[in-house]
Amino acid sequence: MKIALAQLNFRIGDFDYNINKIKVHIEKARLLGAHLIVFSELSVAGYPPQDFLGFDDFIEKCRLAVLEIAQVCQGIAAIVGYPERNTDSKGKNLLNTAAVLFNGKIFAQVHKTLLPTYDVFDEYRYFEPNRVFNIVNLPFGKMALTICEDLWNVSDYPLYVRSPMEELISMQPEIVINIAASPFHYNQAVDRTETLKRNALKYKLPVYYVNQVGAQTELIFDGGSMAIDQKGEKVGQLAYFSEDFRVFDTKDPSGSDEEFTIPKREKMELIHDALILGIRDYFAKLGLTKAIIGLSGGIDSALVLVLAARALGKENVMSLLMPSGFSSDHSVNDAVALAHKLQTPYELIQIENTFQMLLTDLKPFFKAKPFDVAEENIQARIRAVLLMAFANKFGYILLNTSNKSEAAVGYGTLYGDMCGGISVLGDVYKTEVYELARFINRHEEIIPVNIINKPPSAELRPDQKDSDSLPPYELLDKILFAYIEEFKGPEEIIQSGFEPNVVGKVLNLVNSSEWKRHQAPPILRVSPKAFGFGRRMPIAAKYLAKS
Repeated sequence: MKIALAQLNFRIGDFDYNINKIKVHIEKARLLGAHLIVFSELSVAGYPPQDFLGFDDFIEKCRLAVLEIAQVCQGIAAIVGYPERNTDSKGKNLLNTAAVLFNGKIFAQVHKTLLPTYDVFDEYRYFEPNRVFNIVNLPFGKMALTICEDLWNVSDYPLYVRSPMEELISMQPEIVINIAASPFHYNQAVDRTETLKRNALKYKLPVYYVNQVGAQTELIFDGGSMAIDQKGEKVGQLAYFSEDFRVFDTKDPSGSDEEFTIPKREKMELIHDALILGIRDYFAKLGLTKAIIGLSGGIDSALVLVLAARALGKENVMSLLMPSGFSSDHSVNDAVALAHKLQTPYELIQIENTFQMLLTDLKPFFKAKPFDVAEENIQARIRAVLLMAFANKFGYILLNTSNKSEAAVGYGTLYGDMCGGISVLGDVYKTEVYELARFINRHEEIIPVNIINKPPSAELRPDQKDSDSLPPYELLDKILFAYIEEFKGPEEIIQSGFEPNVVGKVLNLVNSSEWKRHQAPPILRVSPKAFGFGRRMPIAAKYLAKS
């Protein structure tokens, strides 16, 4: 049997776009002699459709789309994903379904059994789990058709009490097919490959896997679709972070005479490529083209400018340099040097006069109170006003430049530097920001080395350094990682060798800043535990170390 894997970038709710893309690839597969073409999970609707699934009209459009696609499946079968109505009077109204289309009709349907409801997943909110198991018996082969999570229950400590493959294997399928929408984080490709290999080895069957590619706001889908033989060897893989298509022959699993090699991809390369895809798709899927950022001369805004220029094109990213009386000359010079290097447009607006005017207006109320965070935040909010004025007047979307360390401890100004349509670095710790900058500079100096080497500072008061308010980032990020990613409690972190007073201070900042993060822009997810809907913490709560 010849199987085509179609790894495509779908748009949520854009049925004409999705239908046309699927039809084009069905014809492409037919011309190459494929018996079957496989698309990703919920491909007709786009993943994740979230509460669009509550609209009956949306579900009806999905059903009609499947019937339309079926008409072109003559002499070739196709597997597409869509939400199907549940005809049982009990349970949720919908099923997460894979439809097998053949000879102009729906030949078979398979429903998802294991519905992930953790981290960024909330499928049990919408779908009823499958309870009936059958293999798909096409004229050219028998297959165990599964949907994403249905193959993830093979670890040593399974999350679910039931395994769809244990039900299906007794029916003697010849191959396993899995359609998925598996979002990216920097460890996911390794975990995903290991899971698929375990299935191949356990059931002694080849596995053909199709993953979605493209970004849907916070979630980035990296593709990496693959074929694995019954010995657990990866015999073919599609591209990461871009659409791809390949035909495999079950009699010759490698799919070609070319030697198959898997290039090793380092963490920073993965994050770099993921963020570029995240920016590009956020703009493209909203019909936007132009971005604006506040370029300070610091490393965060410098990194965002580079990523945005690569994602959108250098001519489409505007920078505003907005120095105050506390901004150093080298910060302005460094920002200008970067803009010139990238050939991106920029404007310089001095904010000192505006700042002093506001201080004059506030003087009768502030009286003799000392300079503090109020005056610091005024500067950040002036900059936000200017950035949003440009955005409104010229049609830009503001890119937020705050990193994960700052977001974690609330080291940012609400309605100031926390503004933006999308947060590019909100899931990248400060220490990782430096790593990513060095990765970008690995072949030539793109980001001026002075930006990377100088001590980080918000420059909102004289001689300010981040270390005045926070532990060194090398220490801070280790504590944050233990608390956020590893779910270690306060005492456990202290027992790992950290000073109790430092742990107490850091966790107090994290917990007391939850209200700020609820008002932050959506964050591009690149780690296993990002801020946003994948990490749900109460705003009013107390869970601290003894300091």
